[in-house]
Amino acid sequence: MMTYIIIAVLLLAAELIYFRIADKCNIIDKPNERSSHSTIVLRGGGIIFAISMIVWFLWQAFQVPSIRFQEYLPFMVGLILIAGVSFWDDVKSLPDRIRLVAQFLAMGLAAWGMIQGSELMALEWYWLVLIGIAALIVFVGATNIINFMDGINGITAGYSLAVLVPMLMVNGSMFNVQGSLLSKVAEPSASVQEFIEPSYLIVAIIGVLVFCLFNFRPKGKAKCFAGDVGSIGIAFIMLFAIGKLIVQTGDVTYLILLLVYGVDGCLTIIHRIMLHENLGEAHRKHVFQLMANELKIGHVKVTLLYMAMQLAVSLGFIYLIPNTVAAHWGYFVGAILVLAVAYVLFKKKYYYLHEEYLASLRKQ
Repeated sequence: MMTYIIIAVLLLAAELIYFRIADKCNIIDKPNERSSHSTIVLRGGGIIFAISMIVWFLWQAFQVPSIRFQEYLPFMVGLILIAGVSFWDDVKSLPDRIRLVAQFLAMGLAAWGMIQGSELMALEWYWLVLIGIAALIVFVGATNIINFMDGINGITAGYSLAVLVPMLMVNGSMFNVQGSLLSKVAEPSASVQEFIEPSYLIVAIIGVLVFCLFNFRPKGKAKCFAGDVGSIGIAFIMLFAIGKLIVQTGDVTYLILLLVYGVDGCLTIIHRIMLHENLGEAHRKHVFQLMANELKIGHVKVTLLYMAMQLAVSLGFIYLIPNTVAAHWGYFVGAILVLAVAYVLFKKKYYYLHEEYLASLRKQ
């Protein structure tokens, strides 16, 4: 516990030092007509997520010599690459192709770390290639969806907590048997296993909590924004952990840990395609943006709603349904349908407010 307290203090100091650097170097976020904020705020405070993992890795290397370097070193190299390019993009905008190349390379490194020591290593090379390509497409897409969803105070940090905490609860409580996970958690079994170092998730949570101190605030009160370095960095950290969970269990339905973002992000992309919009341009069409901007619901309230929905979906999946293939897929598909219907009904009822907002912009 003392070690985690020391890490928290170090990360807090690192964030405060970054604020001074960002202020002197004019690394700021200026509001425009697409923004959900109206004041100039420091950008890139989410760099603390990558710093937290660097601190974790160094701590493990010096304090726990048995750390599996072959498993985590590719992840660390990928994180430094993707966070570095994203931070550069925050400071000076980069072409999309450079960012995408960096993301694919970083995710490729992470994927290599995910499968180290797993049964997948026994597959023929062509199966590994096919699985790898599919995983890269899914995870790079998920990374950008998480990045797109970073639009109001607290939502990136709050939602990340709603993903990381259930993963910490699952870690060490997985059972390759039939029956309820809830009943099995209370019964020790020889099949208990950890899909990732527990300290990885704990330090990631600490980094998010440090960022929350400066960002999880009402509109106009945030000290900093995450920036691409933050949203893409935490996406990389979460997706690596989820990827290891999927590889170890062989259960793709653990993507449900990101389902609320996934449904909002994917359906909003489809909506924009239907409107013939340029997907590379900034917009305010996500459900959380309509809530915060058109319906004037406070940023903190919207963030708490997204956290609550994801926690409800994840905890229901972990604790309430049988640990069988049929039950997992049934819950997964059912949750997608419920969230998709809720999304469509919400848009049908309130999207006209956004159209009125766009019409007012055209008149100016």
